[in-house]
Amino acid sequence: MLLDNGAVKILIADNYPGAQLERFRQLGCDVTYNPGVSAGDLPQLIGGHQILIVRGKQVTAETLQAGDELAMVLRAGAGVNTIDVKTASSLGIFVTNCPGKNSIAVAELVFALMLGLDRRIADSTAALRAHQWNKKEFSKADGIFGKTLGVVGVGSIGREVITRAQAFGLKVIAWSRSLTPSQAEALGIGYCAGVDDVFRDADIITLHTALKPETRHLVTAARIALMRPNAMLINTARGEVVDQAALQAALAAGKIRAGLDVYDPEPAAATAEFNEPIVDLPNLCGTHHIGASTEQAQEAIAEEAFHIVATFIQSGEANNCVNLARRTPAKWQLVVRHYDRVGVLAFVLDVIRRANINVEEVRNIVFDGAAAANCTIQLNAEPPAELLDTLRSGNPDIIGLEAIQLGG
Repeated sequence: MLLDNGAVKILIADNYPGAQLERFRQLGCDVTYNPGVSAGDLPQLIGGHQILIVRGKQVTAETLQAGDELAMVLRAGAGVNTIDVKTASSLGIFVTNCPGKNSIAVAELVFALMLGLDRRIADSTAALRAHQWNKKEFSKADGIFGKTLGVVGVGSIGREVITRAQAFGLKVIAWSRSLTPSQAEALGIGYCAGVDDVFRDADIITLHTALKPETRHLVTAARIALMRPNAMLINTARGEVVDQAALQAALAAGKIRAGLDVYDPEPAAATAEFNEPIVDLPNLCGTHHIGASTEQAQEAIAEEAFHIVATFIQSGEANNCVNLARRTPAKWQLVVRHYDRVGVLAFVLDVIRRANINVEEVRNIVFDGAAAANCTIQLNAEPPAELLDTLRSGNPDIIGLEAIQLGG
């Protein structure tokens, strides 16, 4: 990614480790560090920047449209639900993230919430700070050894949770869209065919799914009703995965307990009033959406973010891109073997253009020795016989070609 002046301009709009800021500058980048900027003010600041780095800040359609030179939005974390990915895709802006780098931190918080809820650590500490000694009340705990932990979502965080759960002596069952019975067996856990099975059979349920249209309110009132009496629900994923009104009703009725790091809604600012009534319920243990907020996790994420930026600047490749089409609209593929010489591909693409056929994807691979190459060109329509004849006869550096219809 080269600019006229050779400097890529980066806007970092959230808190970021200072040492990593200096690494961007050593890479030759012009870095603007503005962690206090509001999401509403980003459209006024994004102009002229090629890369935007955020953690939890909203990146709206307005911001993306105002980014006259914006080429990439990098989420220094895993989920990208705070970014208008659809608009970014329509503008040709890469959206990337740093998956898996906060997995251990989130898994650790899962057990903090689990044990804090069972032992009522927060309430006990509050009583001590009020100079009250109440061993009788705070001696009441179930213990988690031998209980069944249900894991919903077996990605990198879910797997870190499973590892720790086994060390705690928990029996683990799990469901994930991609989990198979053989994979579950290899992990030493029980396989659940559906989400309902987890809610029905577990004493403790922990959620580790990304927020997508199909996972919004994955935890419904009906599923909460399946839970065992006094069971725990732990959510360190996204607040919107749970129907919070239904959860609040179940907690108010004393049917279950919950350990929450995320809520629906949450304040946009790092410090704010938070008046959601669910936090007043005694059978809830809550934290402030801090799952990934350990120094270890932030350093790992920053290291990955630097690697993504460096690769993008040096090669144009966007590692961990989440908004590339899994499959283009291409219906045909043209395979051109050619000598690796100037003008060959320009000739091929010009012939295709004159036939009013759109090129969806191009990949050119050079053979050892750089004498010859092989180019695959995906097209949105069938190349007519005349086009193929023109290509075969119109350039002596074309060794051979064929057109292949792509599968449906």
